[in-house]
Amino acid sequence: TTGASSNSDPSTTVEATEDNPDGGCHIYRYGYYRTGISVVEGILEVNIIQMTSIQMTESQAENSLVDFVVTCQGSLPTDVCTVVSDPTCQVSKSMVCDPIVVTDECLLTIRRGFEEPGTYCINITLGDDTSQALASALISVNGGEST
Repeated sequence: TTGASSNSDPSTTVEATEDNPDGGCHIYRYGYYRTGISVVEGILEVNIIQMTSIQMTESQAENSLVDFVVTCQGSLPTDVCTVVSDPTCQVSKSMVCDPIVVTDECLLTIRRGFEEPGTYCINITLGDDTSQALASALISVNGGEST
């Protein structure tokens, strides 16, 4: 904001409009304004603290399951999204989003399936109505085992 001259009336508001070459219209308002601001904590940090392969039977060997144990700081999330990409994290292979219910402590286990062995980039995003936080990891899935 810029300072007002000493003879300006705080209850006076002046409006000016002008046309733009890009076809839009800008409105300039001069005067004093008041508003309230609500500060929310949000989800501050997400960490993948453990990755565990789930042992499969031989008939299920083509689909490897991995459990990701995730913690967070700040407000409690209401949804989780997992994006599985190529090892460079550039080409997305799949995305799964689920609503979650987290009570007192932000500690949750997310189970995801991998159709074939390989190296993947995993992005896990926890979100609520006002914020999101992301954790990423590279994972190597080798037919029922992961590192």
